Amino acid sequence: MPETRNRTTSRRKPRKAARSATAAALVLAVAAGGAYLAELGPFAADSSAADPDPAAVAEARAFLADWAGGRIPSAGRRTTDPGKAQDVLRNFTAGLSIDKPTLTAAKAAVSGNGTVSVPFTAKMPVTDLGTWTYDSKLPLRKQQDGTWKVDWTPTLVHPKLSSTEKFRLEREDTDRPKITDRGGAALSGGEHPSLAPVLNQVAGAAGAGPRGAIQLVDRATGEVKGTEATFGKKPDRPTDQPIRTSLDSTWQAAAEKALASEAKGKDAALVALRIDNGEILAVANAPSSGFNRAVSGTYAPGSTWKLVTTGALMLKNAVKPSDIVDCPKYLTVGKQFHNVETGEHRDATFLQDFTESCNTAFISLRDKLGDRELGDVARKYFGIGQEWHIGIPSFDGSVPAPRDQTEKAASMIGQGRVLANPLLMASVTATAVSGTFHQPTITGGTKDTTITEKLPQDVVTQLRAMMRATVTDGTAKVLADLPGGVGAKTGTAEVTEEDPNNGWIVAHRGNIAVACIVEKGKTGGASAGPVVRSLLSAVTADPS
Repeated sequence: MPETRNRTTSRRKPRKAARSATAAALVLAVAAGGAYLAELGPFAADSSAADPDPAAVAEARAFLADWAGGRIPSAGRRTTDPGKAQDVLRNFTAGLSIDKPTLTAAKAAVSGNGTVSVPFTAKMPVTDLGTWTYDSKLPLRKQQDGTWKVDWTPTLVHPKLSSTEKFRLEREDTDRPKITDRGGAALSGGEHPSLAPVLNQVAGAAGAGPRGAIQLVDRATGEVKGTEATFGKKPDRPTDQPIRTSLDSTWQAAAEKALASEAKGKDAALVALRIDNGEILAVANAPSSGFNRAVSGTYAPGSTWKLVTTGALMLKNAVKPSDIVDCPKYLTVGKQFHNVETGEHRDATFLQDFTESCNTAFISLRDKLGDRELGDVARKYFGIGQEWHIGIPSFDGSVPAPRDQTEKAASMIGQGRVLANPLLMASVTATAVSGTFHQPTITGGTKDTTITEKLPQDVVTQLRAMMRATVTDGTAKVLADLPGGVGAKTGTAEVTEEDPNNGWIVAHRGNIAVACIVEKGKTGGASAGPVVRSLLSAVTADPS
């Protein structure tokens, strides 16, 4: 969803065809359970000013939590004008179709008159349009009884909201053009439920679908004083001209069926793409509606990331498949790391470490790479962390430099702050087995600003052989009876100490690369493996 910052344009009258909605104030609901409140403090004042009273800071936290969580009566009672605050906070959301905004507070400061000011950034998702982002301030004043309250004023909701001016949402809907698969067959969310949000994104990227604006208007006359945010863009093609995607109806149907039958009701996602050019053939999510976790999700990739780690080690000739790299149950690097089910393989070769996905062996090789080297290899050869333009919004991966040796150890096995999703890991797989990164795409004509280099052929040859061995002799045996020389890598990614692990698998066959995650799947072979097996069993031929 596009994000729009505040801006003011010249006066203009609303379009006749647009639907108008008026509002007086805005209710904020948190998008992530109030986690943003951690950013409220500590409030470090500069050396020339007094520190804010901790009681004021606590009251600010409580007010923001109530306001963001939709507990409007409670939020109102924390202000100097409870009745008015409740009315303003309650009415504004409905008028502007705001859905689950996020508030991010900055440093608190003490003003000259003794009040405490808490600046914050509001990100307001406007239903079906985009996110309106602006900054405001939360004032707090000490009361006669010694307590602190929010000093109510409409401007804390938005700096331009006042007794004389309010905001109005203008919408303008346009018909969505026909969207087809690579062969020209029409695609719909009815036939392919996972594509419902994807097709909306494809249409939006082409300028189709809803557009709108948030306007500042005079309360008495309705005169437009300015435009605070605009959403959408004018279509870049005639609305009667179909939009052709790279998707393949056969692969899409098989991917959705595989998730429905094998993910066991868990949240999951899958991407299949062509190795030779990065064209996306299938994007499937479970549940099928809502967030497109396959393309925009942010997950630790777990041991599937060992494709990148192995590539980095082999680029330096730091290890060979036949080298002995011991695989103990535990290895301590600031904290204790272990293998799945605390397995061990004494005197194992590096090939065995790869096929059995030994965490401790990979972590023991961390000193073979510089602190930034893993991220540099990911970017230089796999395109990770560069800006991708696939045709719809996507998360393109993150491999930050480790802050300490513990984090470096974690990054070797796809944990710590390494983040990916099925789209990214399908692309990693395609690059590993071909040697060449191709920016994934779902529509034609997308720009490619990535700059990468080819992996050396000897590295590609070894990665392919190791992935094949993982299927024949390792953790991906669930795919062993499939024809076509399938290669794969499984992954188990820790989420928290309390929650079950996410299960991953990446695989390739012919000209196809696939990646799948099953949330809370515990292990990749047992949870994501059957999904990919179902998909590759159902579709045996590569698309043209």
